[in-house]
Amino acid sequence: MKKFVFFFVIVITGLLSLPVFSQMQNEPTALGLPGDNLNLYAVLDVFQKSKTLEEFERVLNSRDSNINNLDLNNDNAIDYIEVVSDKEGSSYSIVLRVAINNYQYQDVAVIEVNKGNSGRIIVQIIGDEELYGENYIVEPYYSETRNPGYRGNENVIINNYDNGIFYADYWPIVIQLYSPTFRLYISPWRWGFYPSYWSPWTPIFYHNYWRYHYHYYRNRPYRRTVYLWDPIHYLYYSARRNHSDIVRRNRIRGTYNRVYDGRAYRRSEVPDRAFDRPLNRENRPTMPRMNPRGTPDNRGNRPEVPLNRRGIRENQSDNRQGNPSNPGQSEQQRNTPRVPLNRLPFQQRDRQQAPPNSRNNQQERANRNSAAPSSPRADRPAPGQGRD
Repeated sequence: MKKFVFFFVIVITGLLSLPVFSQMQNEPTALGLPGDNLNLYAVLDVFQKSKTLEEFERVLNSRDSNINNLDLNNDNAIDYIEVVSDKEGSSYSIVLRVAINNYQYQDVAVIEVNKGNSGRIIVQIIGDEELYGENYIVEPYYSETRNPGYRGNENVIINNYDNGIFYADYWPIVIQLYSPTFRLYISPWRWGFYPSYWSPWTPIFYHNYWRYHYHYYRNRPYRRTVYLWDPIHYLYYSARRNHSDIVRRNRIRGTYNRVYDGRAYRRSEVPDRAFDRPLNRENRPTMPRMNPRGTPDNRGNRPEVPLNRRGIRENQSDNRQGNPSNPGQSEQQRNTPRVPLNRLPFQQRDRQQAPPNSRNNQQERANRNSAAPSSPRADRPAPGQGRD
């Protein structure tokens, strides 16, 4: 009877906690930064479904899409997001920027489209540090199209997911980027000159903006990470990044906080570095270590075995508990003493390397000693013995 009552209490408790859990799932989360007004999950979803960069820019700035809620220059009107593409090697940088005035731009985010050595393509969107904080990176991680009703002009590819990596080889816009006829796209619009189909509107409060976007976090079509697939290519973009002093001052003064309408929100979750590390690094270039002279340093290939004063390698197996460079090494291999070859002390080495005719040399030394002249004391006659 007690077991039945205990089981009944557990079931009732679980049922009562379901509404609370569901409410927490739908509760808005915020960074507390200007980037809360442009959901990068939604931006990446639009990028996936667009066929060209012109279409991508148009959907981003459409009022019907409910994606853009930015007002960085604080004029109570939505800012127009310009799309600018650039290429370095086989990788593209798709920059999203906003004109603050006639002289200043502020980058909002950059979409990195990287083609690795294997020919596979990886896409990430990185939020600008001024608007999203450090290491705000969003990437896809499902192996199928996010919208089941959307197929585009291509067949659905189900083998794009490998070892925790989503490959965007068959996205329509990616195919267009790597087609021979593609030319770099730079938005023709600027401050004071906008397309006829666009007119700014008043920003909405964040809790209303969240209603249009909570499903991106609930269904998890994309994920947030802290690792860049091509950090070297991102450095090229960082060197020409646009930033505005006006945006920085507004952020420091808390000007953008009015969009929260005085409400406090739960902070967005930060991905765990320990469990978010990519498993496959074949497409990630590595930068060689450089010495002060500017030439590559190959010290990583040298065996790190200390020497004692006599030039003999020390046996480190007794003092070393494990080998960090080879965590899979067995315990038996770690405990096996390492005996150096031809590294004996000098005294033993001299004795061991004596010539093979050392026995004859000893005999010759004995003969020389016997043939030597006797001492004067030995030639003196004994007492009482006369001379002839």
